[in-house]
Amino acid sequence: MGTYLRGDVLLAPLCLSTEGRIKVRPVVVLGISGKNELRVSPVSSTPPSKGTVLPLRIDDFSEGGLELNCESYLIADRICRIRVSEVLGKKGRLTTEAIRELLPFSNEEE
Repeated sequence: MGTYLRGDVLLAPLCLSTEGRIKVRPVVVLGISGKNELRVSPVSSTPPSKGTVLPLRIDDFSEGGLELNCESYLIADRICRIRVSEVLGKKGRLTTEAIRELLPFSNEEE
């Protein structure tokens, strides 16, 4: 088990589809929820047709990153809870500026 902070970019299994399929995808930590849970928002290479998204570019990372050929999108209105034990790996960390952009969303509850 690791210790994670707001702005960390992790890999975790999530179910975002209406078909109930679980897919391993990048998520951004928005906050800690209890001792063993994280509040995260998923990242997608395709923005949803509606909802709040924040573009993520390679220069939004202070360390690590995603294999980005183009922008990816943080789906800001899809806040999920995951257990720390579900985290498959850490891909990087966002810059201070990018984390500031998350602040309006990081205090929202599901």
